[in-house]
Amino acid sequence: MHAKRWSLLVSGLVQGVYYRASTATQATKVGLTGFARNLADGRVEVVAEGTDEQLQQLKSWCEIGPSAARVDSVEVSEQEATGEFSDFGIRH
Repeated sequence: MHAKRWSLLVSGLVQGVYYRASTATQATKVGLTGFARNLADGRVEVVAEGTDEQLQQLKSWCEIGPSAARVDSVEVSEQEATGEFSDFGIRH
């Protein structure tokens, strides 16, 4: 299957609620590679590589997030996968 790369920008109450750690757990569970990081404007950026099905599973999860989060929106942009990631991690 052809791998794709999605960049997701998640807005809402998504910092300080274990959003990045929960996203990393979920991404690893579905077999994706990439990272999640907080942005200075209060959003979380998620960059993930995998199949369409895996990416859609993660996006669906990101629209809800962990129980303490309140997700207002998830913006997605698609690029070609680079294969640069060996796992899914948290960046600071």
